[in-house]
Amino acid sequence: MPSNDARILLHTAVPTAAAGVIATVVSGVLAGGKGAIGAVIGTLVVLLFMGIGQVVLQRTAKKLPHLFQAMGLMLYTAQLLVLFIFLALLKGTTAFNFKAFAFTLLATTIVWVAAQARAYMKAKITYVDPDNSGPKP
Repeated sequence: MPSNDARILLHTAVPTAAAGVIATVVSGVLAGGKGAIGAVIGTLVVLLFMGIGQVVLQRTAKKLPHLFQAMGLMLYTAQLLVLFIFLALLKGTTAFNFKAFAFTLLATTIVWVAAQARAYMKAKITYVDPDNSGPKP
């Protein structure tokens, strides 16, 4: 993975993990051990889904740059749908506190998207590929 892509992934995953830690502490205080477990699972789900999506999006940008925007929109829509499916499937669980899980899922998703937008705005991404600047002699 090129350093710019790794940097963007790092600048999105770290704030999300920090928000997950805060959510785990708050959930643990408010809902006990099951709340903390729900928050940890919610954080891990977001980090896993959004991280995989970020890697897929970066590979698409390298191989098929003309599909980058469409792929990004489709990917985010698919990620949100999968997160809603997770919420629906785990709604009746007693293994952890569902409210802590759901609120952590929402909060960490918002933090991921905001951190990703900030990382892309701060990144120095070239728009012109210097290797393809003209015909080769």
